[in-house]
Amino acid sequence: MNSGYTGRFAPSPTGPLHAGSLVAALASWLDARAHAGRWLVRIEDVDTPRCVPGGADLILQQLVACGLVPDEPPVWQSHRGALYQAALDQLLDQGQAYPCACSRKDIADAWAARGLPHQRHAELVYPGTCRDGLHGRSARAWRFRTTGNESNRAVALAGRSLSATKNIAEPVIHWHDRRLGAQHQALATEVGDFVLRRADGLWAYQLAVVVDDAQQGVTHVVRGEDLADNTPRQIALQRALGLPLPTYLHTPLVLGAHGEKLSKQNGAQALDLSQPLQALARAGQVLGLPANATAQARTVGAWLEAALPYWNRWPD
Repeated sequence: MNSGYTGRFAPSPTGPLHAGSLVAALASWLDARAHAGRWLVRIEDVDTPRCVPGGADLILQQLVACGLVPDEPPVWQSHRGALYQAALDQLLDQGQAYPCACSRKDIADAWAARGLPHQRHAELVYPGTCRDGLHGRSARAWRFRTTGNESNRAVALAGRSLSATKNIAEPVIHWHDRRLGAQHQALATEVGDFVLRRADGLWAYQLAVVVDDAQQGVTHVVRGEDLADNTPRQIALQRALGLPLPTYLHTPLVLGAHGEKLSKQNGAQALDLSQPLQALARAGQVLGLPANATAQARTVGAWLEAALPYWNRWPD
């Protein structure tokens, strides 16, 4: 395994793996092995209130039952706060992050006052209230500046007000996904200045995952299509922090009975691993692997070995 490829599977221990998470784990493992690369597991437990006791250990046991064993011991995000603080400090020094005093109600009231109930999924785009200062209020969270980063950095370092940069053109993030093709997002208008550290003191997913991927040398990110929307924010952070940009592949989702994404939030059942070959076969079907390629396999190891030559569906 010396190809320079490093991939990872990064589950949140909010419950056991379900059919959808096995698809993501299998895809990332197959892609790493197809590239003769390393495959890592990272436990994304940064959102500690949502994590369940013993959840990480159960997930690791489920992966082993499916033959998906990482090449290095897993790491836990909850142990890596110093790395995230260093990244936030760098962004603050560069003028690319700032403290925010707004509650969710403040954000909703700001949009209502403008008569623009602009919603992105269930969340309001941040209107930039604290972008040029707290105006005597106390900081609750820290946000990444999505508008005019380069000019804001120069202004911040000169000690001048940031308000003069408010009319700078909003950036559009362009990126290529191995499966979805060319992608783009106007980060400032579609997402807004997003949170890096939350009001409760917890680190936000976007910052943690970018820091971890870089620190672990991840070159290829393979994950579910529902996370594709996060990619522009992560690319913006990678560029701001001077980090390498991984190659991205977002895999098909497992859907529920009503066409919704299968997830723990909508009651997805834990994997029944009394018959791991059947679980792998169902995951392989979602990924487009031919059923006849693995039909003769009698062990998990044999199934994975038989599936591997058929993985190269989405080249780099």
